[in-house]
Amino acid sequence: MTSESAPRYTVPGLSAQDSNSIISLLQMRLHSLNDLALTLKHVHWNVVGPHFIAVHEMIDPQVDKVRSMTDDLAERISTLGGEPHGTPGALVADRTWNDYSIGRAEAIEHLGALDLVYTEIIKDHRAAMQATETSDPVTQDMLIEQLRSLELFQWFVRAHLENSGGSLSTARATTEKAAADQAAEQARTQP
Repeated sequence: MTSESAPRYTVPGLSAQDSNSIISLLQMRLHSLNDLALTLKHVHWNVVGPHFIAVHEMIDPQVDKVRSMTDDLAERISTLGGEPHGTPGALVADRTWNDYSIGRAEAIEHLGALDLVYTEIIKDHRAAMQATETSDPVTQDMLIEQLRSLELFQWFVRAHLENSGGSLSTARATTEKAAADQAAEQARTQP
């Protein structure tokens, strides 16, 4: 964070240094969730196949909730005296991940790829939550609440990828494409 974007004030009881750190953390969470909302809409528009309607309709409530989370993050940044950056250019310039890589595809392929997307977002959200544990329990509480929903949404996705033995078809995948392929392969080979 540059000195010209450093907050001139913060909430009572929080040091300017802690506030700066939290604002930086929250800005990356804001980018991540803005990206997730766009990715979920992309999936909503590009899902096809026999499970189209189930996945198409499952995604929209997730989009709505994630958009609400971005608003909460941006407002917390402002409350701490920061300036939330929500433009596409800021997101692209600051992000450390690539665009979602699956286009028009079967529902199970998108779900396989989304499992990995959610895994990375949840891991980063947990790290942010842990980083605010002692410095700002108000921010931590907000992140915990968001994690509750993000983990629930991943469970909705994983329910389509899990076999009766509890194994995920995407367990070995390290890329969205590999996860999509593994999910599709398991769907083809299961009765």
